[in-house]
Amino acid sequence: MDVFNRVASRIDGYLDEIIEMQRRLTAAQAVGPENGGRGEYEKAEYVKEMLEKLEPDEVVEVNAPDERVPNGFRPNIAAFFEGATGGETLWIITHLDVVPPGDLKLWNTDPFKVELKDGRLYGRGVEDNQQSLVASYMAVKALRDSKVKPHRRIGLLLVSDEETGSEKGLKYVLSERRDLFGEGDLYIVPDGGNSDGTMVEIAEKSILWLRFQTIGRQGHGSRPDLAVNSFKAGSYLVTRLDQLYRIFDERDELYEVPTSTFEPTKKEANVPNINTIPGEDVFYMDCRILPRINVDEVMASINRMVREVEAEFKVKINVSTVQRADAAPPTPPDSPAVKALLKAIKAVNGRDGKPMGIGGGTVAAILRRAGFPAVVWATLDETAHQPNEYCILDNLINDAKVFLHVSLQEEV
Repeated sequence: MDVFNRVASRIDGYLDEIIEMQRRLTAAQAVGPENGGRGEYEKAEYVKEMLEKLEPDEVVEVNAPDERVPNGFRPNIAAFFEGATGGETLWIITHLDVVPPGDLKLWNTDPFKVELKDGRLYGRGVEDNQQSLVASYMAVKALRDSKVKPHRRIGLLLVSDEETGSEKGLKYVLSERRDLFGEGDLYIVPDGGNSDGTMVEIAEKSILWLRFQTIGRQGHGSRPDLAVNSFKAGSYLVTRLDQLYRIFDERDELYEVPTSTFEPTKKEANVPNINTIPGEDVFYMDCRILPRINVDEVMASINRMVREVEAEFKVKINVSTVQRADAAPPTPPDSPAVKALLKAIKAVNGRDGKPMGIGGGTVAAILRRAGFPAVVWATLDETAHQPNEYCILDNLINDAKVFLHVSLQEEV
């Protein structure tokens, strides 16, 4: 604890550097091509510049080819800092990409220019996932500045494409460089949490994203008898799909939301004028399904409702899967990474952590499917994807100290 206290005290003095790093990261606007962005290249170049200042023992780049972005690839960066024992690696895995800001009228600030107010930084990405990216960086910086080696090797892994499926991110890294990862390593994914930092996430629900395309017949607004209103039929389907909550009503108190969720989300524009009945309408749905529920059974219920609406409104409805990720095996609550985090949370924040499950998807699920028992943890107000997203600076600093504590633990 003497070594920890001495090293941790340095982090309190990094406030100006933390704010500047958040400013530069946010300005990079690392939105993926699926969401109309240019990818993570600019942000990754700045991160590499910052990592070099820490003099890592090794840097590995695993760039995923992607013709949709100007530079032709999506960057993934692993920086290693050797430990005193030369044993297993403590992985802290964060993501570079952010989601678009959404409706700019809902923001009180420019989403890509960080603003500081009352101990909070505002901007797109400052919490998701830059808070943890910067916190992990500052934990290593404190070790380097103190000339103290962690007990175990630290691997900072920064991946692309987390927000849209990770095909060009962690999935690609695992497919190309699985040799980087060891079964005895500790895996922390700081991409979820709660406001007091007590939630240690060990399990995630299945994810099912669906696109519904309703095809009718376009016509004049005054002659519905000569048209088939795809918007009306699609809207009836939206309300009918709400029955999924009653059909699949199981509960599991391990999860922060203890039920499955089935929510209509994105809506595409149809006709540009008021006096035309649309012949095509498209909406999307985000389903988060408890692991004990078979995703194929959910799809069967959805398809039944689709057929009912098709028959009732004389339309054709095409259902396509945008993303499907069946629930990964949970991380055991007594795994080394869980125990190490619980110990660190108690030591740094004086609180008792609790293993839990979530509905949100993180790259921890990818690791779990690969046989690596990952844990998700951070101290967050969960403003991710919202307008006026913010990061509480005290949370960032304390999270950095938790990462530092885990890196110095000799026994788990």
